[in-house]
Amino acid sequence: MFTTFKKILLTAVFLLTTAMMIQAQKKQSGITIIAYYDGDASRIDQYPVEKLTHIIYSFCHLKGNRLNVDDAKDTATIQHLVGLKKRNPSLKVILSLGGWGGCKPCSEVFNTEAGRKEFAASTKELTDYFKTDGLDLDWEYPAIEGHPGHQFLPEDRHNFTMLCKELRKSLGKSKEISFAAGGFIKYLKESIEWKEVMPLVDKVNLMTYDLVNGYTKVTGHHTPLYSSPQQSESTDHCVTYLIDTLKVAKNKLVIGAAVYARVYDAFSTENNGLYQPGKFNYGVSYKEIDTRLSEANGFKYYWDDVAKAPYLFNAEKKQLASYDDKKSIRLKTQYAIDKGLNGIMFWQLGDDKGKDGLVDEMYKTKMGE
Repeated sequence: MFTTFKKILLTAVFLLTTAMMIQAQKKQSGITIIAYYDGDASRIDQYPVEKLTHIIYSFCHLKGNRLNVDDAKDTATIQHLVGLKKRNPSLKVILSLGGWGGCKPCSEVFNTEAGRKEFAASTKELTDYFKTDGLDLDWEYPAIEGHPGHQFLPEDRHNFTMLCKELRKSLGKSKEISFAAGGFIKYLKESIEWKEVMPLVDKVNLMTYDLVNGYTKVTGHHTPLYSSPQQSESTDHCVTYLIDTLKVAKNKLVIGAAVYARVYDAFSTENNGLYQPGKFNYGVSYKEIDTRLSEANGFKYYWDDVAKAPYLFNAEKKQLASYDDKKSIRLKTQYAIDKGLNGIMFWQLGDDKGKDGLVDEMYKTKMGE
């Protein structure tokens, strides 16, 4: 009698544990995988769009006070992206304003109520016309210096809040509003009124890449997951500051990954070129790293277990390449899952491999594979 009861109890425990594991896997499948895309209409067909939740078309620009699609080629691309919903019915296609160098008049236009209202109205017109699903604001950056020569004013910070209010009023609750946020501490502290903005938006796409960029004079990881004694800026540093210090809702945060390498000239071979005086040289798409930055071309692979980031170093040329690989992408995606974040995004889809690339790695991690 007791033995039978014990068997029943063990069976119940087993079934409960199995159910909990299945439920945990279901929770993992809820994160977003968001691709920025700046290619043409045809190139995207080679990519596994079924594994994406969002594609952000990059970029629209301002024409006067209005959101504008630049030309017929861009119109065709947007229409093709929307057509991808036949392959992936749950896919959301988002228009994006700006980009690095693409938001020069933003400070001036959004400095007035009339400018914000006209922009918001034109955004709704384009969204309705293309049957897209919302807008991503990629203003780099409100209130702090961004692209050289672009106006930035202290009042941009509040004007960005007012812009989000006008957009929400115009687009309603059914469309998504997101913004691309700098992943570095100066932006987090000075560009955004977080308490006022967060109730108005669905997502914040954290650009936790280019953290060592074209202006820095020291080599480093441009998209590390964790900080190191030599480099404080990282994905985790950004996320932790937003959640713990600024009390930002974690379920609206999307961390960023890089589908490209930044290659720096290092002025020393010490520490395999990492954290040495140097300067940015050039960028390489992820799909080209195996050939252009290969061992045959003098590059040797290293893994930084503190930053959880890969890098390549060519000792002869004194060149260091910082990037995301499959290992770091798995760790980043799992980080988003474990932290209860909204998901992971990346710049940009056209730099990935069509098959067995970084999108596939994000998706496998999301699905618990």
